[in-house]
Amino acid sequence: MSWEKVKLGDVCSKIGSGATPKGGSTVYVEKGTAFIRSQNVYNLSFDYGGLVYINDDAARKLNGVTIEENDVLLNITGDSVARTCLVPSALIPARVNQHVAIVRPDNTILNPAFLNYYLASPFMQSFMLGLAVGKGASRNAMTKDMIANFEVPCPPLEVQSKIVSFLSAYDDLIENNQKQIKLLEEAAQRLYKEWFVDLHFPGHENTKIVDGVPEGWEKKKVGDITPIKTGKKDANFGKVDGSYPFFTCAQEPIKAPSYSFDTSAVILAGNGDFNVKLYRGKFEAYQRTYVLEPTNEKMLYLLYFCISENMNRLATGASGSTIKFLTKGMIESLVINEPSINVLNSFNHIIEPIRTQKENLQSQIRLLTEARDRLLPKIMSGEIEFNFK
Repeated sequence: MSWEKVKLGDVCSKIGSGATPKGGSTVYVEKGTAFIRSQNVYNLSFDYGGLVYINDDAARKLNGVTIEENDVLLNITGDSVARTCLVPSALIPARVNQHVAIVRPDNTILNPAFLNYYLASPFMQSFMLGLAVGKGASRNAMTKDMIANFEVPCPPLEVQSKIVSFLSAYDDLIENNQKQIKLLEEAAQRLYKEWFVDLHFPGHENTKIVDGVPEGWEKKKVGDITPIKTGKKDANFGKVDGSYPFFTCAQEPIKAPSYSFDTSAVILAGNGDFNVKLYRGKFEAYQRTYVLEPTNEKMLYLLYFCISENMNRLATGASGSTIKFLTKGMIESLVINEPSINVLNSFNHIIEPIRTQKENLQSQIRLLTEARDRLLPKIMSGEIEFNFK
């Protein structure tokens, strides 16, 4: 079975990117109009991490890039080019910056969720990445004309809706696992703060404080407990069909065809939203990503939570002004309290099953994602037929 194809430019009332509001940091506020950037857009999901808001005057000047219900967001420049998701209803009316395109199909012809799934399919991801790199391009980018010329399958709307319903069952399971991971992460971070920031660890009532740390503990710098390496690959090394996680500065890893690291490490984005991850196994790393492998593996969890706890301070720098990238020296100089071996062992004993549960959930997400992605091209081409009656 084959379906008619349409060009996006023929079935969309809007294809275009946003802009950055004038006025610098003064336009950003605690509460206001959501301002969506490329770091918020992931394939088939929206990341609220790093979401910012702009004041009414700035939003008014960007009325031409106002997001509407069911708009498809597509990253068109930078390392995250080709990532796509639907806008969350709760953020409407939001605005977008110049790195994100609004794609607004006529929903009497093309279901926005169906279009979103098609753009996220492995075929279209490879196609868009190929377009974005181009020949001699200094930066990954897609243009409005490129997007307008995309040919998209267009089965009857009823068929589109049934396909969306089928595929969204996978996404619901993925989202549920992601929520469980977030709860586990929050519980572990609270325990770290209680023991190592507030110093309410087991036995603290009978422990003396000497030079600002409990007796038997030692105040060290991160550079004293781990070498700080960086990845060597650029973003173009990523492959949709790669076998290993490739950690860039984005929240979610992409894939790589080979690996440079086989270890347990804390992985820190050197720019962007400065996210922190912990990974055990084979992986690849982007050239602006730091890889921290403590010489004493028992310090792994403590290092991870220490870095996570201090990211806001690192990101604002000593001057209080937002920085654009982290330097090796900034990370090396971060202070970490190395506890007594008994406290460290007790902490690891509690964290290990939490970490294992989190990794199991991440594995389930990976399997669900791979199953969905294997189905996507077959469904979108009409190769797999469903009983839509």
